[in-house]
Amino acid sequence: MFTKDQFAAIVMTVFIWGFAGALFGALFAGLYQVLGMLGLSGWQPLIIAAAAAAMTTSAFYSAMPVALVGAMAGVLASIGYLIASGQEVELAMIVSIAGALGVIAGGFYAWIVKGGGRPLAETLTGLIAGLLAGGSLALILSFTGHRVGMFVLAAGVVALVGTFFQISERWLVTRSAGWLPGALSAPMVAGLIASVVGASIWIVGGTTAVMPDGNARGIMEAVVHDIPPGLLGGLLGGAMTGILLELFGFHIEEHP
Repeated sequence: MFTKDQFAAIVMTVFIWGFAGALFGALFAGLYQVLGMLGLSGWQPLIIAAAAAAMTTSAFYSAMPVALVGAMAGVLASIGYLIASGQEVELAMIVSIAGALGVIAGGFYAWIVKGGGRPLAETLTGLIAGLLAGGSLALILSFTGHRVGMFVLAAGVVALVGTFFQISERWLVTRSAGWLPGALSAPMVAGLIASVVGASIWIVGGTTAVMPDGNARGIMEAVVHDIPPGLLGGLLGGAMTGILLELFGFHIEEHP
């Protein structure tokens, strides 16, 4: 029989991990599909999409104010670039402009709100967890030869990323946060998030702008088709992983 506190902790874990998993799954599904459409194959789209989604989700999960500053800067920079450039949307340019504005906004945030290197440490931990999870799944799928749907793929990636992140966070973040420069932590995280936002906007506008209408329509239909199962798979994988980690002693309420 669960106590009131234990029940509340499980409910909070399901909500937070489910929400983070849904965000991760939707972002992973969209990136995975677009990377495949751009010509990447085999392990490449899986590892790149898992790493990018894990880095972004961990930033929102662990350093939400900084991540929101970066996301806002990325949106504003991307919109300004689209207005100025018209129909020509170049990936390197939109990512550079969004990242630069994100760094500036993050620097302003760090000047107002003093903090240490933890936001950057958390984001890098998420990046490492994404690389490990994507690489592990790529090896498993390569050895077994099975093809799985986006629902199962997203659930598996979220479960592995969540496990790697939560297990390594206690020692990796604690050790790295001390020597990472606090003054650069918020600007770098905000710049990374802004760059991801700029790249996401390029995916919607840039990839479709340089292709015939039929191909552009096919890309958008494939992305839209995979996002719902990715979101649901990520939600289920995140919620189940969060409950298991809670039962094994990795308590969400102890997260700083």
